[in-house]
Amino acid sequence: MYFLGFDLGSSSIKACLLHADTGQVVASAFYPEKEMAIAAPKPGFAEQQPEQWWENACLASQAVMKQSGISADAVGAIGISYQMHGLVVVDKDLNVLRPSIIWCDSRAVEIGNKAMESIGENKVLPHLLNSPGNFTASKLGWVKQNEPDVFAKVHKFMLPGDYLAAKMTQEVVTTPSGLSEGIFWDFVDEKPADFLLDYFGFDKNLIAKVLPTFSEQGRLTADAAVSLGLKAGIPITYRAGDQPNNAFSLNVLEPGEVAATAGTSGVVYGVSEQIKFDEKSRVNTFLHVNHTVEAPRYGVLLCVNGTGSLNSWLRNTLLQGNVSYPAINDLAAKAPVGSDGLLCLPFGNGAERMLENQDPGATFQGLQFSRHGINHWTRAAQEGIVFALYYGMEVMETLGVSLKNIRAGEANMFLSPVFRETFANVSGATVELFNTDGAQGAARAAGLGLGYYKSRNEAFVGLSALRTIEPDSSLKEATKEAYGKWKEALINS
Repeated sequence: MYFLGFDLGSSSIKACLLHADTGQVVASAFYPEKEMAIAAPKPGFAEQQPEQWWENACLASQAVMKQSGISADAVGAIGISYQMHGLVVVDKDLNVLRPSIIWCDSRAVEIGNKAMESIGENKVLPHLLNSPGNFTASKLGWVKQNEPDVFAKVHKFMLPGDYLAAKMTQEVVTTPSGLSEGIFWDFVDEKPADFLLDYFGFDKNLIAKVLPTFSEQGRLTADAAVSLGLKAGIPITYRAGDQPNNAFSLNVLEPGEVAATAGTSGVVYGVSEQIKFDEKSRVNTFLHVNHTVEAPRYGVLLCVNGTGSLNSWLRNTLLQGNVSYPAINDLAAKAPVGSDGLLCLPFGNGAERMLENQDPGATFQGLQFSRHGINHWTRAAQEGIVFALYYGMEVMETLGVSLKNIRAGEANMFLSPVFRETFANVSGATVELFNTDGAQGAARAAGLGLGYYKSRNEAFVGLSALRTIEPDSSLKEATKEAYGKWKEALINS
């Protein structure tokens, strides 16, 4: 038997076919080959066309099946991971009514802030654990307020993964974890937050049917199966936002365990059994994928929007696409710790929750024409991303999240020696890099949701650490000093 995982990201849709008994990847593919466009019709806006997600998912699935050479009959279940906090609205025929307002869109900040003020912090924070801020609930509020004709046609709102699943099954379903990431979940009452729906004037019927994260959530229709190159009737047995799913893919499921990722955005995600929140919502608490009332599991998430997006900007704009990412990593390694005084504040991809939803833009500070070259630019960018993550990690520690050992996939920014070594040296954590990614995690989770795996240990057969990075005592002091200068520049900016 095989399990198929999809990872719906901002840049591409990846599909991965996993052998159920060995845990080995049989085939993987992603589409498009160039990054998907993100439209910005106004400053602070970020939108994508959900139909493009579906088209690219179909291409990736077809490619995987062709690569593997296996029969579609051998695919036992499908799992879906997806970019968090986005909004998709559809009519009763499941037609998309407007482009998706995605995770890094900033338009709904003031709407969320007003909700927080009007309802009151004493009600919002204990029940939602976060400000409505710039999350999915506030984005739907923006549609209601600014596009009333569109809102009047809305049959259901969905998260990006809910939309992908609906295209496969023609069923509109979501999960408690998904609703919590949209700030629709009441953590006290363990159900959708009626008081927030009432505040925004949302009919309760706009919420999709709620099913467990690991469960049968619909089966492929005949039309979807043809488009995907699969067989009708295959069940979808798992869906989760990309960061909870990244944690799952790394076997980060218990209190004290921490995962990190550094793709388009950078995230540190720690698991706790305690309901805690940051009063300023700089880091955010959601239901983790394995949460139950009997064994509560919460994911505390820190996000820096401008991570891989900054690296992409360096490559495609500053370097005009003439230098590969591995070559950029080599360039960064030729500059000293601290980039000889060149500092980068990497906040150029929308409002940053870590900065209380401010959108300051990215800056380079301390540039000296006589001594700074491209080596310093590339290293300053990578150090700036790590320092931004650590700035948020200091907040996470106040919520009781231990950061002594952090797991990540050996991918994206963690392929850079400068990035991963700076990460270990500034945080003091041991960093373990594993042979996995979001699509693999979704495939493993599909097997768990199907009941094929009887335990967590069975689900993680084949998962192994490829590299361990310990803090380097000879570089820790210089790295901490560089971080101190970076932090001072941020505070004074």
